[in-house]
Amino acid sequence: MVLRSCWKSRHKNNHGPSVCWIRSGLAVLLWLCVTHFTCGSGAVGETKNVVQKDAEFDVTYNDTVTSENQTIYAFNHTISRNKTEGVRVSVDVLSHGFESPILFVVRQKQAVLSFQVPLILRGLYQRKYPYNHVGRTLCQPPTRAASETQYFFVDVSTLSSQGTNYQLRVSRVESFTLQTDKKFSFTASPSQPQYFKYVFPDGVDTVIVKVNSDMTFPCSVMSVQDIQCPVYDLDNNVAFIGMYQTMTKKGAITVQRKDFPSNSFYVVVVVKTEDEACGGPLRFYPLRPDELIDAGNRTKVLDVVVSPAINSEVYVMGMLFCLGIFLSFYLLTLLVACLENKRMSKRREVFQNPADMSPAETASLLGKNGDGKTPASPYEYGSYADDGSTLSSEAITDSATSTDNNYGYMERSLDSVGRSRQESLSSVEEDDYDTLDDINSDKNIVRTKKFLCVSDLARKDKRVLSKKYQIYFWNIATIAVFYALPVIQLVITYQTVVNVTGNQDICFYNFLCAHPLGALSAFNNILSNLGYVMLGLLFLLIVLKRDIVHNRALVRNDLNALECGIPKHFGLFYAMGTALMMEGLLSACYHVCPNYTNFQFDTSFMYMIAGLCMLKLYQKRHPDINASAYTAYACLAAVIFFSVLGVVFGKGNTVFWIVFSVIHILATLLLSTQLYYMGRWRLDSGVLRRVVYIIYTDCIRQCSGPMYIDRMVLLVMGNIVNWSLAAYGLIERPNDFASYLLAIAICNLLLYFAFYIIMKLRSGERIKCLALVCILFTAVVWGFALYFFFQGLSTWQKTPAESREHNRDCILLSFFDDHDIWHFLSSIAMFGSFLVLLTMDDDLDTVQRDKIFVF
Repeated sequence: MVLRSCWKSRHKNNHGPSVCWIRSGLAVLLWLCVTHFTCGSGAVGETKNVVQKDAEFDVTYNDTVTSENQTIYAFNHTISRNKTEGVRVSVDVLSHGFESPILFVVRQKQAVLSFQVPLILRGLYQRKYPYNHVGRTLCQPPTRAASETQYFFVDVSTLSSQGTNYQLRVSRVESFTLQTDKKFSFTASPSQPQYFKYVFPDGVDTVIVKVNSDMTFPCSVMSVQDIQCPVYDLDNNVAFIGMYQTMTKKGAITVQRKDFPSNSFYVVVVVKTEDEACGGPLRFYPLRPDELIDAGNRTKVLDVVVSPAINSEVYVMGMLFCLGIFLSFYLLTLLVACLENKRMSKRREVFQNPADMSPAETASLLGKNGDGKTPASPYEYGSYADDGSTLSSEAITDSATSTDNNYGYMERSLDSVGRSRQESLSSVEEDDYDTLDDINSDKNIVRTKKFLCVSDLARKDKRVLSKKYQIYFWNIATIAVFYALPVIQLVITYQTVVNVTGNQDICFYNFLCAHPLGALSAFNNILSNLGYVMLGLLFLLIVLKRDIVHNRALVRNDLNALECGIPKHFGLFYAMGTALMMEGLLSACYHVCPNYTNFQFDTSFMYMIAGLCMLKLYQKRHPDINASAYTAYACLAAVIFFSVLGVVFGKGNTVFWIVFSVIHILATLLLSTQLYYMGRWRLDSGVLRRVVYIIYTDCIRQCSGPMYIDRMVLLVMGNIVNWSLAAYGLIERPNDFASYLLAIAICNLLLYFAFYIIMKLRSGERIKCLALVCILFTAVVWGFALYFFFQGLSTWQKTPAESREHNRDCILLSFFDDHDIWHFLSSIAMFGSFLVLLTMDDDLDTVQRDKIFVF
């Protein structure tokens, strides 16, 4: 009413607003006085009985509290700058069925701690767990004085009208400050967390905090926090600041002095209310949301020890060791190259200055006819016969006939061709001979012969094939750039998130051997991937050297380079070396923050390496019909696509595994058909009719064996292996789909490699000393590498806490762990495997191509 009258008067008389507002203020003041008097009278009637007691440490106080009385316990203790003693408050509630909890408030000089008893802690789905026994350690703010007496008070109150009995005990924690390399044991529970202080000693910049327990459950959390109040030591707030990780039996956090300006930190251990975060069982959801659940006994015995981490000298030693190992391969390669050049120089001198050889024979060895002319251009394939002319086992057509299908053959007379066919061991038998003019130009006729030689499948122009296979290198280089850049950006983001949030459950390191450097949490796991990059580069240099030597031989019309041996195409080798380097880069990216989603980065180029190795094996004896780079990379892209789908949807998804197994089996059958018929078949609407007809004629009407027995043996074995792997995946449904897919690729590669070696020896060919040494050396290194790989120092197939149970200390130079040694050995083994592929057919360099069998 006063305000309304004021408003009216303000509009009636614009010259007197101050009088109106004064009247309003007096009215409000009068109302406040009346209200205060009334409330004060009520408060006097409900005044609590406040009792303050001088209390002592290590004395148990039994008392009762109601809504009408409040007890304050006054404590004092002396603290010093050089010594920190912990103070712990323990409370037990002895009554049951009370209306309201008891509130305990601890008032210190620079901090306040409050909690209620029973303490209600929440779990998943808002489960409520009450705890009647609570123990909390008081935060100890630092003091600047040499010695100071501080007071703190414990206030006890409740809103319950019934008397509630409780016990209060305040005690000193004598071993509150942890000593270096000295183990300390303690117990903790969800309502009784523990934390201790550690001060960096002089000369120590990095320490590793290890917390261990013989009990897997209950699940617990260890945290490292700065010296500040309050200390977050409950399950619902321990993740607010600092670094933290869940643990069952093992936990370890590496701490650096630079992250803590006070040169000290708290080690906090909290037991969780539930075990689900550590892979334990999850209780049933309560029928009523507000129902309290008895958590049972969740006390856990643990021990903590803080040890100095490695110093800068160990870092330098580890880096020098890593560089030294792989630089030694460069020196060894240089030594072998010098010895090889010296041997070739002596051989050239023998050919240039023969002691007992006629001029005609000398000209023949130099690749010249009697008139001094060379028999072929550097870009033509065929076979070199005994009379010095360049021939092919199937060169019957003249140049006019083969105009549309130029395979690089020279014009020659039919008589010379007939003589060469009688004198050389041709792959064409008498029963296979066809007098048609286009026998050599029709691919269907050439490639479906019963017995093939390399000359039959090395008929295309070398310049065309060289450009075709160089596309493998340029494509993988482009793929590497576009694949690696977002991967690097993503893992940097992961590492930043870990550093900012302090959540060490994001990345699955071997925390007992994770040495930080700068922003990286596990520098040693990244450094050990250097071998892939350095040895991949070395392999590229070796291939480049061979490529240069081969091109020089072609320029000088060397007959061995023109007409003998496996056709030399280096594009796939360049692609393999690039893939090995990229594997090192992406493996390093994965180990920046190893986890379930990042593992595909570590395996993507492993798929490519396996695929490129199989393509190279096939290309050796089938240079004309090997897959193009576009087809090959499209297939590898499909594999990586399925890898991503498996990571996202494959875990326990039955539908995904059924679809993948069907696709796997169908792809195996299609590839088998393609290889068996050398690509001379069509996938169209009539394919089923032709399959039924072949089954009827070859299996029902008359039982005839396969035309190509060797190929059939390989493909039958391959189908057995792949069908078995598909059945295993469908039945077991492994969680690690990326590794399962990689196992399929490796099994097929090993099967094809074993078949190639067996068929090579069965065909009467031999393996030279260098290739044999590479095979034996690589096999031994692979054996040791796999041993360290299966040590399993961490696994993202389990929870982070369960993964830490597999963590182990460093075993090499106090810097590298088992997985780092796997990186060293596997990079060497891959490099050796590439050398095997490069050198395994060196024994055929002087053998005519129409005498080298295709298998």
